[in-house]
Amino acid sequence: MTNSQRPYGNRRTPLPPAQSPAPGVPSPRTKSPHTKSPHTKSPHGKQRDAFFDNAKYLAIVLVAVGHAWEPLKGDSRVLEAAYTVVYTFHMPAFIIISGFFSRSFDMRPDRLRRLVTGVAVPYVVFETAYPLFRRVVDHAPEQEISLLDPWYLTWFLVALFVWRLTTPIWNAVRHPLPLALGIAVLASATPGIGDDLDLQRVLQFLPYFVLGLCMRPEHFRMVRRRSVRIAAAPVFAAALAFGWWAVPRMNTAWFYHRDAAQELGAPWWAGPVMVLAMFGCSLLLTACFFAWVPGRHMWFTALGAGTLYGYLLHGFVVKAGDYQGWFEHSVLRQPLGEIAVSVLAAALVTLLCTAPVRRTFRFVMEPRMEWAFKRDAAEQARERERREKKETREKVSA
Repeated sequence: MTNSQRPYGNRRTPLPPAQSPAPGVPSPRTKSPHTKSPHTKSPHGKQRDAFFDNAKYLAIVLVAVGHAWEPLKGDSRVLEAAYTVVYTFHMPAFIIISGFFSRSFDMRPDRLRRLVTGVAVPYVVFETAYPLFRRVVDHAPEQEISLLDPWYLTWFLVALFVWRLTTPIWNAVRHPLPLALGIAVLASATPGIGDDLDLQRVLQFLPYFVLGLCMRPEHFRMVRRRSVRIAAAPVFAAALAFGWWAVPRMNTAWFYHRDAAQELGAPWWAGPVMVLAMFGCSLLLTACFFAWVPGRHMWFTALGAGTLYGYLLHGFVVKAGDYQGWFEHSVLRQPLGEIAVSVLAAALVTLLCTAPVRRTFRFVMEPRMEWAFKRDAAEQARERERREKKETREKVSA
């Protein structure tokens, strides 16, 4: 079994995604993949797709619940089976959505600025904040701060930054998904890659991002048919049964995609085999997850715009519980206690995705930083053209 402390260490534990309307992060502003899916207006006046906001919110809830299960799962085979199933698909689902909304990314200056302010800057801030938080709460003055060794949740920001920068390459090559799978397979058998910037995760999760780049709205329509929704129930039931069977037989660390096979005590060839096998299993469960995501506007739909906030902020509460021994109480290791922890984790991340929290932390998550960038001549020309068209319309209407 995996060492339950490692995911709470310096560079460990998954979870995650791309948020909107944070700059530099994919935004669900596109035609709905389901003909009946309504659209809502974003703060910027653009249409948002309820399906993708719903999917992002539900995925971030699973992320938070999974992190809350981590300290408890060693005492419950059922809980560890559920944990295994959730970790099979929640991250791939998030990454696929990120890729889907990164299809138009290029090296245009305004998009590069959004990538820096919406991904790179939050990475620096939270990569510094988490170790400082541990120094204070866990009384660990020896805890180092390193921008090269992603801490806890921040690895996803590194991965998203790299993936989006390479998007033009994946859009240019003839067979992007097989190429990305080949890279992931090679990485899984190459322990020499090391820990810097958590490149193992960046490379092993890469195929899901590239798959998102390759997807079209009709692909989401396919998995959201009624027949798929019905079939998803027995598929998830079978996955839970298999997870229960696999608990004493399989190292959970495979699901984190953070190590090469040799680092997990397996022969080199096990890495490629597991990457391909888990890619297939993850896609199957992700399709079932998407099939169950509602396409209409729900009470939580608006929270889909704040999932990056929930993702990065909920870790402080989980870490505080880990440092202070909250999860050691015996009552939490009973079925009712595990249910209570799950509900509290879902409620916490829901709160952290709300508009008041986003307004409070926007200066960190979505800094404007005009002072840091030169004005783009092409952008200035577009603004000038828009002003001229507006003035012309006003003169005609007058």
